Amino acid sequence: MTCVAVPQAENPRALQAGTSTVPDAILRAQHSAVAMLSLGLCTASVLLCCAPSAHAQQTANAIRGHAHYEYERPVRPQPVTRTTPAPGRYTAATGQTFALGHSGNLLLLRFDRSNETWVLRPSSAPRGDTIYRNDAGAQVLRVTSGGGLTLYSPRSPGGSPVSSLGGTAPNLEPQSLGPVQMFNLMTRRSGLISDALGRLVQINVSGDGSEALCLEALIVATDTVIRIARSPSAKPFLDRLRVITIVEGGRSAVTYQRGELRIVVDPSRGAAGRPSSARIIRAIIPQD
Repeated sequence: MTCVAVPQAENPRALQAGTSTVPDAILRAQHSAVAMLSLGLCTASVLLCCAPSAHAQQTANAIRGHAHYEYERPVRPQPVTRTTPAPGRYTAATGQTFALGHSGNLLLLRFDRSNETWVLRPSSAPRGDTIYRNDAGAQVLRVTSGGGLTLYSPRSPGGSPVSSLGGTAPNLEPQSLGPVQMFNLMTRRSGLISDALGRLVQINVSGDGSEALCLEALIVATDTVIRIARSPSAKPFLDRLRVITIVEGGRSAVTYQRGELRIVVDPSRGAAGRPSSARIIRAIIPQD
């Protein structure tokens, strides 16, 4: 803002002799006129500085409108590409061999000489890779965008490259036995656990929705307990175990309380409705 400063007029009575003098009334009138002119100049300057031009106002409105459009515009989801390995038999550099199969968008994995089928869920990774994890959240398999496989296991926690063996993968879906064979299996499994722990351990199975899923849960649970009993450092966690119960429910779960290891399977989810051995171990052995 620019203002015009006007100096004050000298007193006419102090003028030297010989200098023409002006009547006081005329001087006062001139002073008033100059003051009014100065005030008008200052006011005009303020208005010119503070009021935006029409072009500037249009530019500001356009910027605000563009910003509002950017804020309101919906973000389009980016497509996610996942690489799924083909069913078949594979081998890792560590010597582990396993079979892969599919169940919907889930990947099924079973190691040779093992009774457990792992249900793996895909998740996206950098560089277009896909990571397959078990129901405990542990990474089991990584597939690159080009189809390369890496296996992660207790034997190779840092990962081991995998190659295909070809051939046809076996059926990895849960299988049924029938009521008589199911009862005989329960009796044999109860005897194995009782021998491993040195006391009687009862097994109860109850469910009509999926006998095959209950059967698989029975095998996985008893195998896990026997494996824990073989470890001198982990066996004390089984001192309270008296009964293993397998039931159906609306959500798969594992609890270990008051001497009962309770496994809940969800038939509506198929192969994914059974807790894995990793979750059973977490329920029995407290995690740090």
